[in-house]
Amino acid sequence: MATMQSAYDFEGFRVVHPLDDAPEQKCESEGLGPIAMTPSVRLSLIVLRGYLILMTLMLTWHVLDMAGIFHKLK
Repeated sequence: MATMQSAYDFEGFRVVHPLDDAPEQKCESEGLGPIAMTPSVRLSLIVLRGYLILMTLMLTWHVLDMAGIFHKLK
């Protein structure tokens, strides 16, 4: 069985850093409007928002407690 020889000699991949690469044309987003959400997606986003607010309040409370703010108020 004969193998086919290719005239192309592979020398490797050329890696280009994104900052050195030519800029790409951006997609136009005008006139698209809001994305329709299902009720389950809306509920999930509301729960996520509540979770992030709760975690932020807990972190703030912990930082203020570690700083001794609450001990000075007594």
